[in-house]
Amino acid sequence: MPEVRLIGPNGEQVGVVAIDQAIRMAEEVGLDLVEIAPDAQPPVCKVMDFGKYKYEIAQKARLARKNQTHVIVKEMKMRPKIDTHDYETKKSHIERFLLGGDKVKVTMMFRGREQARPDTGFRVLQKLSEDVAAIATVEFAPKLDGRNMVMVLAPTKRKGSN
Repeated sequence: MPEVRLIGPNGEQVGVVAIDQAIRMAEEVGLDLVEIAPDAQPPVCKVMDFGKYKYEIAQKARLARKNQTHVIVKEMKMRPKIDTHDYETKKSHIERFLLGGDKVKVTMMFRGREQARPDTGFRVLQKLSEDVAAIATVEFAPKLDGRNMVMVLAPTKRKGSN
């Protein structure tokens, strides 16, 4: 006769009993016999209300989904010969994104002869990372990718934490 380790309706350890006896004990109390750990030797079963158990598991899953964060990556494109006013405007947009809790992918686009001088774009990205250092960290350093140079900034503070 197969046996199971039984946990009572109030969480107390009943011990190792035969399956038919465990089923009888559950029916006497008007509850269900639920297998908790099928891989254990012997398997672990608990006397409980199965409907309530399913509801509690669904509540935990819903709470976990509610608390997870959705990381959004915003993108800002620039050119190496950017004007100071345009730079300040784009920097303020980047700061707003970072303070909102989003990551920012800054793309430096090179055209024509600018491709021969990637160091100019690198310097602009370095200056940007220094300007937003108080609210962001560089997640991916500036890296040349074809005609573009890409850098990713991540906020130092997460959304919702004060």
